[in-house]
Amino acid sequence: MKLSIFSVQDHYPSGARTVPQLYGEIIAQAELADKLGYDTFWVAEHHFHEYGVVPNPAVMLSTLAQRTSRLKLGTAISILTFHNPLTVAESYAMVDVLSGGRLVYGVGSGYLPHEFAGYAVDPAEKRDRFDENLSIVRRLLAGERVTAKGKFAHVDAVALNVRPIQRQVPIYVAVLRREASFHIGKQGNNLMCVPYASLDSFDQIGDLLVEYRRGKSESDKADIGLPPTDDDAVVTLHTHVAETDAQARRDAEEAFNLYVDTRLYARKSTYDDAMKNGLHLFGSVETVTDKLVALHRMGVRNVSTLHNFGLLPQPVVRASMERLMREVLPRLNARVGEPVAG
Repeated sequence: MKLSIFSVQDHYPSGARTVPQLYGEIIAQAELADKLGYDTFWVAEHHFHEYGVVPNPAVMLSTLAQRTSRLKLGTAISILTFHNPLTVAESYAMVDVLSGGRLVYGVGSGYLPHEFAGYAVDPAEKRDRFDENLSIVRRLLAGERVTAKGKFAHVDAVALNVRPIQRQVPIYVAVLRREASFHIGKQGNNLMCVPYASLDSFDQIGDLLVEYRRGKSESDKADIGLPPTDDDAVVTLHTHVAETDAQARRDAEEAFNLYVDTRLYARKSTYDDAMKNGLHLFGSVETVTDKLVALHRMGVRNVSTLHNFGLLPQPVVRASMERLMREVLPRLNARVGEPVAG
């Protein structure tokens, strides 16, 4: 199983941490993730609110590319609905070049009303805008000279002058509703999901993957985001690994409750709620190992772990990141019969 790391870059203006300090923490966490052997560092895109303070992930990922050597660098997600697909393709082609071919491109259509209002985009148009732009960006990143005349995008025989190093940039499509997973699979796409925002219980992660892979089995397209592999779905969960379950609560409860309390439009799920629905990786090394083994049995092969949330102090975040890779991962690999990383 691959373990990745995800940062929403949530900011709290009333707190002591400034945006420059948050950026410094993100960079330091990426450097640590690179040393520890995490697979991918995923960066969110958000606009016009402290919900998330990286409006252009390509800028952040280009910075991380210069501070890391092997860590893959991903968007979770790049909001295609708001941007010119030519600019998007150029920006992320540069990220792939600057990182030596380490880009993983997660995309979505957006869901926050204030962002649609800020960009003056009608939410009713988002699916059509997303589909048009994804098709164009995918073709440009693949090196094609593109002509496309859709409802929103008009491109006339354009090709990138800077092309990605990777022959095929891995592309994942985000889902917020469980029922949409089938359609993403049927389209031949790879899947990215955040169960905290879309499911009611831990067991439903397996149901979502069953629906997604049923869609893939009925697709008349080859996998268009990755070569054939079981690494076709990334599942993101809030994570804090401590010496004991009780210590995990002491470390993370207040920060998690702050995080969910300030998430615009999202369901309000407290730490106690998370304990009941299971949509988390909070606890001791043994507890988190058990949950990852359960995910592996569901068919999950890439878990994106969100350690930095709600003003958790940097040393606490780093300790959790280290325990996951140095203590949980060897136990996990031994139990599922895979070679131990490193």
